[in-house]
Amino acid sequence: MPVLTTDAESETGIPKSLSNEPPSETMEEIEHTCPQPRLTLTAPAPFADETSCQCQAPHEKLTIAQARLGTPVDRPVRVYADGIFDLFHSGHARALMQAKTLFPNSYLLVGVCSDDLTHKFKGFTVMNEAERYEALRHCRYVDEVIRDAPWTLTPEFLEKHKIDFVAHDDIPYSSAGSDDVYKHIKEAGMFVPTQRTEGISTSDIITRIVRDYDVYARRNLQRGYTAKELNVSFINEKKYRFQNQVDKMKEKVKNVEERSKEFVNRVEEKSHDLIQKWEEKSREFIGNFLELFGPDGAWKQMFQERSSRMLQALSPKQSPVKKEGFLTQTPKT
Repeated sequence: MPVLTTDAESETGIPKSLSNEPPSETMEEIEHTCPQPRLTLTAPAPFADETSCQCQAPHEKLTIAQARLGTPVDRPVRVYADGIFDLFHSGHARALMQAKTLFPNSYLLVGVCSDDLTHKFKGFTVMNEAERYEALRHCRYVDEVIRDAPWTLTPEFLEKHKIDFVAHDDIPYSSAGSDDVYKHIKEAGMFVPTQRTEGISTSDIITRIVRDYDVYARRNLQRGYTAKELNVSFINEKKYRFQNQVDKMKEKVKNVEERSKEFVNRVEEKSHDLIQKWEEKSREFIGNFLELFGPDGAWKQMFQERSSRMLQALSPKQSPVKKEGFLTQTPKT
């Protein structure tokens, strides 16, 4: 098994070459006892100080090609990713997913910088360090969380946590007086790039909140937060509360308008039905009327029959006249 030679180090102290020669002193082969990746997600990831790697076996340096082949078989490849992770979002999660899936068998350690370091080198955060630690512990891709991670990685830190590779996006990260805090990691062949997720970042989220500050301030006042908790002045508080009342009135008017439209629609539907029924009844009525009072209607026939009967009843009967032995009726004069 190849081991690191003590003189094969870069200027930063990070080993950069391999030696196939065994150590000068004979030593028994020691089995790797490095922590294994999480197989179940029923509990949050542990902190490094709770489950630090105490493996005493030689921790040989790997190339990216070797790691992608799945070697070594007796331990996972230990990948490190660090950051602030303020307002933990999908962009953070996708970066960690990429770091976790770089190699067939990876153990992902995530370093989270403290409030002091972050405020010093980057700026104020929305979430405090404890909240950010907990957010990372509950990400499914994370195997271990390192609290109070260093801003710049040192050989001592890499050796302590037995880190094989560092994963981060490839954009040079200038900070703490350096053009790229990962420059020495890249030179040592330990850097593996990940891709940023466009359209989502902590800065973008904060920008949205600042842009719509009035909306969120009014919403939280309405939900019971005090002006003091929101750091809102007395004048702005009154303005926001007045705007909330105006919005409520607008909502009531809108509801009345919607109900009025629904009522009008129902009336129109009923009117349409009534008109249709009236037209049907009208046609039926007219048909019945014509059958009764039309030129050939039943009323005319009945009238003619009654008239004929009346004429027959009013016509005089002829009187009988005797002629040649026969009686005949003569009309009366």
